[in-house]
Amino acid sequence: MLKLCPTLGLLTALLLPLSVTAGVEEDRLPKAEQAMPDVISRYSAIVNDLSDKYQRQKDELKVTQMVAHEGQRLWQQAVRDVSSGHYDDRSLYWSRLQMRTLLQQQQPAFGIADWQREILTKAVEKASRGFSDINYADDAQIKILLTGFDPFFLDRHIEQSNPSGMAALALDGYRFQVNGKQVQIETVMIPVRFADFDAGIIESLLTPVYRDNRVNMVVTVSMGRNDFDIERFPGRNRSAKAPDNRNVMTGADKEHPQPPKLDGKALNGPEFVEFSLPVAAIQAVKGQWKINDNHTVTTLQRGTFVANSLSELQNSTAVEGSGGGYLSNEISYRAILLQQQLGSRIATGHIHTPRLAGYDAQTEQQMIVQLKAMLTAAAATL
Repeated sequence: MLKLCPTLGLLTALLLPLSVTAGVEEDRLPKAEQAMPDVISRYSAIVNDLSDKYQRQKDELKVTQMVAHEGQRLWQQAVRDVSSGHYDDRSLYWSRLQMRTLLQQQQPAFGIADWQREILTKAVEKASRGFSDINYADDAQIKILLTGFDPFFLDRHIEQSNPSGMAALALDGYRFQVNGKQVQIETVMIPVRFADFDAGIIESLLTPVYRDNRVNMVVTVSMGRNDFDIERFPGRNRSAKAPDNRNVMTGADKEHPQPPKLDGKALNGPEFVEFSLPVAAIQAVKGQWKINDNHTVTTLQRGTFVANSLSELQNSTAVEGSGGGYLSNEISYRAILLQQQLGSRIATGHIHTPRLAGYDAQTEQQMIVQLKAMLTAAAATL
């Protein structure tokens, strides 16, 4: 029987609310392998190492540590690849699914039960998303935590990349100086799955950050519209008629918005919240794309309009926040709500990158260049 040993990271794997049920995402692997074999096979050595070590593992107390280590290797290799000029976030996503698949189909020498597989799958999910790799140097005077997202809408375009995921890989561990102060960015990758949000993945990640004031700024990033948008007024409700990466639909739409869940109940909070990023400094950055301070929201009472203040949105029912009605908006809402609930002054907000169809390494690299400049300008105000 697999024993719970904190030193092996089992407890942290259990505490992180990540969805581990095999299904739709893994089922796309054969199509992805056919469409982009080079992308799928890029980290095959790490995936094969996990398979080999896992099946030969005889020590029940070490198996989770080993699985988590291989997941972390995957994350760190993807970060190194991007830093060396290989601008592609997709191999990380698909290799993680390969790891999940082998954990579901194989077993170590001593054999395991289904609940133990769930622990191991959570361990590889957590580690391969950078959750185990948030480490600020002792000399970091300004600390920024940034989140990106997995690729999504893969049934429409199996080769889809996500510039926000690229940003997470490109900026993990990125260090620079402003005003004589050392700045460091650490990042994590968030799944595009409603179940993970309802289970509290954002709250689990950010509660210790806000409670202990561990960083100076939290920036959530996702792929959006034509330009860079800083989303001023995230809304509480889901309303997008769009599936997540498991093809789950919420049942919500613009006529029937629905609140997300937390601990099995509707997430309790105001209909709208407001970001606290240093927007003027960020907008002063010149680059290929415009940088918009987006005030546009949609309510049941007034439809779509440009809100001038948070007070203007009182007594309204949120349909879409500035960030829309999908998980891009929701991650920002949850982060800001938690910041306010815990009385934190950490600057928090959401940036939408320009939209990208499929995959374009050069365009994504240009996006990262401008995003770096935006974050540098923001750090200079802290």
